[in-house]
Amino acid sequence: MPFAAPYIVVARWFHRRTRSTLMRMISRALLCSGICVVVSVTVLAQTPPTRWSPGQSDSIANTSLDARVESILRRMTLEEKVGQLVQYSAGQPTGPGTGRTDYDDMIARGQIGSLFNVVDPREINKYQKIAMEKARLHIPILFGLDVIHGFKTEFPIPLGLASTWDPSIVEKASRVAAMEASADGIRWTFSPMVDIARDARWGRMAEGAGEDPFLGSAMATAYVRGYQGSRLDAPDSIAACAKHYVGYGAAEGGRDYNSTEISEHTLRQFYMPPFHAAVEAGTASLMSAFNSLNGVPSSANPFTLKQVLRKEWGFRGLVVSDWNAVGELIPHGVAADGATAARKAFVAGVDMDMVSSLYHDHLQQIVSSGQASQSEVDEAVRHVLRVKLALGLFEHPFVDESAAAKALYHPESIALAQTAAERSFVLLKNANGPGGKALLPLATGIQSIAVIGPLGDDSSYPGGAPQGAGPRVSLPVALAQRVGEGHVFRFPGSGILDGTDEQIAAAVAGAHKADVVILTLGESPEMSGEAASRAHLELPGRQQELLQAIVRTGKPVVLILFSGRPLTVPWAFEHVPAVIAAWLPGIGGGPALARTLFGEINPSGKLVVSWPRSVGQEPLYYNSLNTGRPPGGTDVVHPPTDITSRYLSRYIDEQNTPQFPFGYGGSYTSFAYGATTISTQRLGAAALNKGLHAGADGATVMTAEAEVTNTGSRAGEEVVQLYIQLQGTSIAQPVRALKGFKTVPIAPGETTKVKFELKPEAFAIWNGRNEFAAEAAKVNVWISPDSAHGSAAEAEVLP
Repeated sequence: MPFAAPYIVVARWFHRRTRSTLMRMISRALLCSGICVVVSVTVLAQTPPTRWSPGQSDSIANTSLDARVESILRRMTLEEKVGQLVQYSAGQPTGPGTGRTDYDDMIARGQIGSLFNVVDPREINKYQKIAMEKARLHIPILFGLDVIHGFKTEFPIPLGLASTWDPSIVEKASRVAAMEASADGIRWTFSPMVDIARDARWGRMAEGAGEDPFLGSAMATAYVRGYQGSRLDAPDSIAACAKHYVGYGAAEGGRDYNSTEISEHTLRQFYMPPFHAAVEAGTASLMSAFNSLNGVPSSANPFTLKQVLRKEWGFRGLVVSDWNAVGELIPHGVAADGATAARKAFVAGVDMDMVSSLYHDHLQQIVSSGQASQSEVDEAVRHVLRVKLALGLFEHPFVDESAAAKALYHPESIALAQTAAERSFVLLKNANGPGGKALLPLATGIQSIAVIGPLGDDSSYPGGAPQGAGPRVSLPVALAQRVGEGHVFRFPGSGILDGTDEQIAAAVAGAHKADVVILTLGESPEMSGEAASRAHLELPGRQQELLQAIVRTGKPVVLILFSGRPLTVPWAFEHVPAVIAAWLPGIGGGPALARTLFGEINPSGKLVVSWPRSVGQEPLYYNSLNTGRPPGGTDVVHPPTDITSRYLSRYIDEQNTPQFPFGYGGSYTSFAYGATTISTQRLGAAALNKGLHAGADGATVMTAEAEVTNTGSRAGEEVVQLYIQLQGTSIAQPVRALKGFKTVPIAPGETTKVKFELKPEAFAIWNGRNEFAAEAAKVNVWISPDSAHGSAAEAEVLP
C-alpha cells in the first residue's frame, strides 16, 4: 500500500465537503503529500489511516452528537458552562502548583471540566463519583495525562520512534499506550507533539518527529490513529492532543518558551502541515503553545486558532492551553491583569484553561460585562462536550479498578517496545576493526566485553529504576546472556555530569582486559525535553575525557550515544570505529542493543534531524533555501584565497554541511542506487492546477523510479526517499523537499525497482498570496538514500 495514500484519502473527504475557495486551497496543501509508492518486490506495507466519517458515532466531527450537545447546553447555567472550560492538575506535579485544593467542592458545583496528573484509578473514580452524583447535570470529568512515549510500557522517545521511518510502529506503540492509560482511567493524552524542530539546542526536539513536515505529518497521523483507535468511544481509546500549536519548535536560540518570528508562508509550508494532518486524522484536541508568534502569543492568537484551525480546517474538537499559558499572557506583555489575560485567550479561541484558574476567576464577569458573548461561551462548551460524548464518558464514566494492573506490561507490548527500539537505532559509523573488517556486528568469538560509561545500565533511569518501572533488562545483562556472566565487565567510568580520576582509571584498566569496549555516553533523560535547552551540545561532564582515555587503550570501541538530540562529538566520529545513535530507547533498549551489536538485527533507522558538526551551525536543516550566494561545493574551514570562493554563504571556521544529513543511516550491508528516471520531462501549470481540484481522483502526472541494489552479503531494509526541488517559482523553494519514502527489504545481491507516482500536488507551492498552486518551474527529482545524495532527473513545468 503506498505511503502517501492516506493524505489523498483525507483530502478527497475535505474537497467534497468544502465550498469556499480558501478552504479548497487549504485542502490542496494536504494533497501536496499525494505520492504513491510501488515496489516491484514485496515490501513492508504501511496501512493508510481511516478517516472518521462525519456520520460515525465515535468522532468529534459526527453531527449526530450535536443534538445531545445542545440538549445539555440548554440546561446549563453560565457558571456550569464556564466550569467545563476549567482544568486543574490534581496529582503529580508537572509544573508550578495551582494553589488550589478544593477540587471536591468545585466538582460538586460543576466548576471543573477536566483534571490531569491523577493516575490512581481509585482517585479518578472518587472525583468522577462526585461529578456524576453530586453535580447538578452529572457531566463527567475528563482525565488527562502526558502519555508521551508509552504509559507504563516505555517505548523509545518520539525522536527515536520517528527514526524508524515507520508510521505503523508509531501507531502500534500509541495503541499500547492508549490501552494501558485507559485502564487506569486516563482518557486524554497531551500527545503527540508535532512541532517542527530545526534546532538541536531546543530540548523538546526529543518529543517530536524532527525537521521535516512530510515525515512529521505521517507521524502525527499515526499517533492519532493509535491513541484514538478505530472507535473513540471504545473503552481502550484515548483522545489525542496535537501540540504545541503553533511554531513552538522555532524558539529563538533554541531556548525553550522563547519568542518566534515566522512568516505566514513559512507557517503554512513547514510548521502547520503536521497539525493539519492530525486534524484530518480526527484528533479530538489541540494544545495552544507557550510562545509568542510574530509578537502575538500563540494562546491569544485568533489567526491561528480561529481563522486557520476553525474556519479553514473545520476543526470541531477542543483547544486547551498549555500549562498556565493563559496566565503567561501577563509576562508576555499583552495583558496587564488576569481578567484581561482570560478575555484575550478566550476570545482568540482557547476553549479550556489549563491550571491558571483565570477562566474560573474571571470568565463569568467577562461575559456579564459584554466583553465576550454568551454565544462564544456556548461554542467553547460545545467543543468540550463533543469530546466527552465522543469518548463515551456519559455512558461509562468510571474505571474498573481491578483492570488497571491487568493491562500493563503485556508480553506482546514489551516485545513491540523492543522491536521499536531495534528499528530506531541509527548506525552513524561502522569502520574497520581488527582484521580489516567492519567492527559491527561483533564477532561471535569475543570472550570479554567491557561496558563502560554512566549510561550503561539503564538510559531511562541512570540512578536505578524505581519500583514499578516494569521488567527491564540492562545492556550488560543482555550481553551476559549471550557470552556468559563472567565475560561482561561493568565500569561507570564517570557520572553523567561529574566523575573522578579514580573512576576513569578503573575504566581504562578494565578496557585493557577486554576484547571489545562498549562505551555508553550521552545525556540523562532530564537533559532533554521541556525546559532542557542546551547552549553546548558536546558530551557533558567528564565524558569526553573518558572517551579519549578509552580510545587511547587501542581496544576496539563501539560508542553508543544516548540522547534526546544530536550531540556534537566530532572527535568521536574521527577516532571511534563504530557509533550508534540509540536515543533514549525505553524498556526494551538493553536487549535491542545486544541483538543489534551481535548482528541479529541489521540497523535500518534513519536520521529525522540534520546532525551538526558544531553548535554554531544551529539551526540546521536540510530543506533550507539556496540563498543568492550558495556555497555549492565550497565547504572548507579556513578562508580561501580565491576571492570568488570567499564571498559565499558559509563559515570561515566550520563546514556548512552537517556531520550527517537528514535521512542518513548506515547498515551492516550496503546499497547502491541507480539513476532516477522519470516518465515525462514537461508538465503544464494550467493542467496541474486543474488537476488540483480533482484531489485524489486526479491522474498521475509523472512517475519516478530507481533501482536499488543490495551490494553486501547480508539482507537489509532500506528507507528509500524521494525529494523534489522547484526552481524559478515566485517564492523561493527549498533545495530539496521530501515527498515520499518507503522501507524496502532487499536480499543480498538483489535489485529492487522502486517506483513513485506523482500527482499535481507534488509540483504545487504556497505562493506570495498564500494560495496553493502550481507555477512554471524547473524540477529536479531525486530517489536517494538521504537528503544529500542521489542523481537528479530534470523536468519542467511550463506556464
